[in-house]
Amino acid sequence: MTLAAGLRQHDDGVTRCFWTTDDPLYRRYHDEEWGMPVHDDTRLFEKLCLEGFQSGLSWLTILRKRAAFRAAFFDFAIDRVAAMGPADVERLLGNKDIVRHRGKIEASIQNAQAARQLIQQEGSLSAYVWRHLPAAHERPDTLDFATLRTLTTCPAAIRLSTDLKRRGFRFVGPTTAYAFMQAMGLVNDHIDGCPARLRVDAAAAARTQLRTHVAARGAI
Repeated sequence: MTLAAGLRQHDDGVTRCFWTTDDPLYRRYHDEEWGMPVHDDTRLFEKLCLEGFQSGLSWLTILRKRAAFRAAFFDFAIDRVAAMGPADVERLLGNKDIVRHRGKIEASIQNAQAARQLIQQEGSLSAYVWRHLPAAHERPDTLDFATLRTLTTCPAAIRLSTDLKRRGFRFVGPTTAYAFMQAMGLVNDHIDGCPARLRVDAAAAARTQLRTHVAARGAI
């Protein structure tokens, strides 16, 4: 069977989006994580930080270091990261297992402080982030290879980026904000025909159904 452009069948028999390498870690990330809706504040904050660290690097580089990042940043617990100071920055600059970039390390601490304030104002990071879902007219009707290659941001990501910057977040430009939205499931950018696209759609539908049920119960 001929696969659509942008899809590749790997040696394990699974069809995946073109950007997935033969690295097993990257395959699992594509199959199980990328695009799945995330509503946990800690994981959302972690992804914002790691997207900043990725700037100028490949995501696979960051993915291979993710366990080390989690150990270095207290599993990205927002309050603990917000409390980090100059001594912690120097400690992390000596940690060869992470990306040793002073600006990005300091930005993660500043972002935690900004996130803590945002949560106080908005209730949760999740509630805030998910208010930035793209409108239907901002999304392509189909997601083929040619379309995905041109998707580097969108109006919703620009709005998210602008507001995060206003709130004091760093390393959150429009392209970074869109990559965050892709990874956290605010958009489903698996190419049409990729099996993972169906799993992401099913997860999003299940979440919507659960929220509707909870809301209906609360109204009784």
